[in-house]
Amino acid sequence: MQTEQLIALVREALDDVKARDIDVIDVRGKSSITDFMLIASGTSKRHVVSLAQAVSDKVKQAGVEPLGTEGQSDGDWVLVDLGELVVHIMMPDARSYYDLERLWRFDPLDDETAEANVSVLKG
Repeated sequence: MQTEQLIALVREALDDVKARDIDVIDVRGKSSITDFMLIASGTSKRHVVSLAQAVSDKVKQAGVEPLGTEGQSDGDWVLVDLGELVVHIMMPDARSYYDLERLWRFDPLDDETAEANVSVLKG
């Protein structure tokens, strides 16, 4: 299955169970662990666990076996590892605290460029 198809399948599974704020981040070149991260929120710990189960069930039906799942016992943050796609399903507080979107979208070259521009301006 192509990565784009896998992402679409996971989005569909999450939409079916009413996930909130679904976001996909391309981490190719930033992580050797995966190519994409999909982050979504649930409304309760039970909802977070149900969303992760829906993802696992949907991909298994399509012939993709998850490499692993973590966090089902707590429910604040459940991770489903699908190889080229890692799915993070989180409670809003955990999502806000860890801020994975900012962490993985951060480009140090942009920061260096900004610092160089400040140095030039201070001149």
